[in-house]
Amino acid sequence: MSDLTTAARPYARAVFEMAQEAGKLTEWSAQLAAMSAVVAADGSSALLAHPRMTKEQKATVFGEIAGDALDDQGRNLLKALAENDRFTLLPEISTLFEQMKAEAEGAIEAEIISARKMSDDQQQTIAAALQKRLGREIKLVTTVDPSLMGGAIIRAGDLVIDGSIQSRLKDMKAALAR
Repeated sequence: MSDLTTAARPYARAVFEMAQEAGKLTEWSAQLAAMSAVVAADGSSALLAHPRMTKEQKATVFGEIAGDALDDQGRNLLKALAENDRFTLLPEISTLFEQMKAEAEGAIEAEIISARKMSDDQQQTIAAALQKRLGREIKLVTTVDPSLMGGAIIRAGDLVIDGSIQSRLKDMKAALAR
């Protein structure tokens, strides 16, 4: 677990509990995605770290950039993050929030990292197998990492299945070194 995850978890938990209680999980999901997009935009890190801007000004400017994507509670979250210089946590807060939301909805997000782009049929086959194994709805997120050389790595909650060529070569190297 990274330091970012540790720092982001209390914020994500607080937002999730507030959103769940108000029945606004989808709305908060959209707001956190919008805030994360602002943090990821070019030039935002320089703006948010500008030494001549007060924390309140940074929260105001951030809110103006996000525009109508934020409601009053979203702007309050920005102010709380500004008070503690925590804008950089927003992508991690959003990720943790989505995990909590998926779990509350009886679903789990599964990440597939493959050496090559997977076809829709391959993705559906893996999603069906994971759903059968975990007994929950699966939301797939796929990425391509050519350094795996072949195969894929699947992560779903605590489950990690590493079927990559890269991993097998490392195992062979370790076995030969003994």
